[in-house]
Amino acid sequence: MRWIDLLRMSSGSLKRRKLRTFLTVLGVVIGTASIVVMISLGLGMQQSMYREVEQSGGMTSITVTGKLEGGNMYYSSDGSSEQEEPDKYITDDAIKQFQQLEHVKSANPVLDVSAVALKGKYIGYLQLEGMTPEALKERNIELIPDGRLPNPDSTDLELLFGNGVLTSFYEKATDKGYWETGEVPDIDLQNDQMFLILDSDNYFQNQSADTGATEEGNSDSPQTPARPPKKYVVKGCGVVAGDIDTYTANYYYVYCDINKLEDTLKKEFRGRVIPGQPTTKSGKPYRQFVYTSATVQAENLEDVDELSAAIRNMGFQVTTNAEYMDSMKKQFAMIQALLGGIGAVSLFVAAIGIANTMMMSIYERTKEIGVIKVLGCSLKNIKQMFLLEAAFIGLIGGIVGNILSFGMSFIINLLTGGGSAVELDGNLSYIPPWLVLASMAFAVFVGMAAGYFPALRAMRLSPLAAIRNE
Repeated sequence: MRWIDLLRMSSGSLKRRKLRTFLTVLGVVIGTASIVVMISLGLGMQQSMYREVEQSGGMTSITVTGKLEGGNMYYSSDGSSEQEEPDKYITDDAIKQFQQLEHVKSANPVLDVSAVALKGKYIGYLQLEGMTPEALKERNIELIPDGRLPNPDSTDLELLFGNGVLTSFYEKATDKGYWETGEVPDIDLQNDQMFLILDSDNYFQNQSADTGATEEGNSDSPQTPARPPKKYVVKGCGVVAGDIDTYTANYYYVYCDINKLEDTLKKEFRGRVIPGQPTTKSGKPYRQFVYTSATVQAENLEDVDELSAAIRNMGFQVTTNAEYMDSMKKQFAMIQALLGGIGAVSLFVAAIGIANTMMMSIYERTKEIGVIKVLGCSLKNIKQMFLLEAAFIGLIGGIVGNILSFGMSFIINLLTGGGSAVELDGNLSYIPPWLVLASMAFAVFVGMAAGYFPALRAMRLSPLAAIRNE
């Protein structure tokens, strides 16, 4: 029997029992869609992780942390706590030592500073991250049109805002911001000028003193500090691409040139200890400026482990994107296996439905099977005919199931704001082409596996007994 004849007979049999075929296919549709959507959630989180790693320097990036003022709890890449602290500060001398190591492509300091921004009726609490131009370029930050990185030669401190920085601004009168009111502050980060206050403690002391002075009968009101903090006029040079509801790896950060930030801090706190900087035993400022961390780029991915070990031996804490990726891949593999297993239960139930449908088909077509056997049809052809019917059910269910899964994925991403609701840099659900092909192939395989034993039964029927059957 030719393949075209087998295909025609298999499809014709399914068409004759439309309702039963529809219900069986529906089970495969639900099972396929469940598996695809469940796995797509894990893939969406994985894609978000890849984007975050790319925006933090890529797989060859190494983050180096030194001793900080006040002591710190450090965490390894797998999330476990590390009680041991680094015993060295990250200074310009340390950066030079990193640059002289073998297989180092670049080494740059990073300085984190908390600041207060004032714009009209709004007050913002910013996290400044001072970086060198080279380190900022390595982050591959996507900006809105006309945006650019901070100019190190500018006379003023230029700021590059994350696309979610506006959520850090609040109305002074009500102390309510975007998350409380749902209204975006009326501030154009890229074009508006604003005041930046680096001595935030002094600023809040002044505010408390002013408030206390206006309250009658309050004898414990704090006194106004001798020198109010300076307000620096700053302007944005760019904003990270994405609206306020689109979470990115740079969502909350404000980047600036590290040398300009360091010079500004030294002017602001001249004769005083800069917050976060270490002091000598006598309480005076440390002789060298200390950075929060450093980013070291290895020449190749193969050099990361060797370079990390060398920096650890120097007395610093090291975390790498490669270690982070390996750790997260293991977690995502477990998540995808769990989610895929939940979806597979639906497809297993559908397989039982296929087997039941094929068995019923054999009972109804017993005489037909006997006739075609008497006419000389081979046992192999009979087996192939029933396997093709089961494969058709799996194929149709796989195609429709994938179409349904794309619709469900779209709704999930729409409801979660493209992953922003769960702070993902990208969509929560991601369906790659390989998942579509794999799910369709799996649906066909399940269909044929479920129809295998019914096909064997049809093949083994006695021709004479089948013809006599009523």
